[in-house]
Parts: sequence; structure tokens; C-alpha cells
Amino acid sequence: MAEQGLIRDATRADLDAVNAVVAAAIHTWRLPDRVKRLALPVYRYTPEDLAHLDLRVLEHPPGIVAVAAWEPADPRDLPGAGSGMLLHGLYVDPARHGQGLGARLLGDAAGAARDRGHEGILVRAQADAEGFFARRGFRRLPVHDEARDYAARLWLPLS
Repeated sequence: MAEQGLIRDATRADLDAVNAVVAAAIHTWRLPDRVKRLALPVYRYTPEDLAHLDLRVLEHPPGIVAVAAWEPADPRDLPGAGSGMLLHGLYVDPARHGQGLGARLLGDAAGAARDRGHEGILVRAQADAEGFFARRGFRRLPVHDEARDYAARLWLPLS
């Protein structure tokens, strides 16, 4: 395995480790504990998700330390005509923050989006993550429909 770790597709056998990384990351969010506890089941990945999402992991001894998931975005959510990829989640084990692992997985996602002809990447960022995405060139999209638009929708054009 490379010094920086191996990025690969997740398998059903990885789901416990994937969800452990997701849970550890969510527990660092600046939200009330009750909110984190109630929200966590929604963020967990299941075998069914493997059929609908690209779920990628970054593996570094002793195991999975970061996770990313994406799928094609709904065109109604994009900043114009064309296609984009929706980044569902990008999670890094808190003990590994600041090591560039999230940026590596984001680069992997951007490569997949380009390969599929998408014009950009859309993310609905949790408040604590907005700075991470802004430092990588994402810009906030305006809210046009308050009933439908997520407040912190961020877009990274790939052209």
C-alpha cells in the first residue's frame, strides 16, 4: 500500500468500518449531542447504497480512514444547464484531520466527475465543512427556493 494510502471502491465488507469513520467525523461537528445522535442513522451507509452511489474509501494502515460518496446531481440543484455530480459525503477519521486525506478523496471525486462528463461538483456542506470546501475553490450558490434549496450548497466548476 502506498505511503499515502490506497483509494478504492468500498465493498459490503467495508460498511462497518465506513460507518465508524462517518460516526467519528459526525461526533466532531459543533452540534448538540442530541442532534448528532438523531442524525447519525441518516448518514450511515447500507448495502443498498452500494447499488446507487459511488462509495470510495481511503485505506491506510490499520484500515479505512476516510470515505467519500457521490452520484449524479439533480439538474434542478445545479447553477445552470448541464450536469454535475452530487458529493453526498466526505468524512475523515478525526485522528487523521489535517493530513490531506479529504483533499485526496475530493480529487478522486473530481476525476470521476470529469471522466463522466460532469461540469462540476455540488456539495451540501455541513457548517463545519464549508471552509474546507471554500479553500478548494467551491463557491456558495444562492438560495432560490427556500423550501427546496439547502442553505449551504456549494459548487466547484471543473472546466
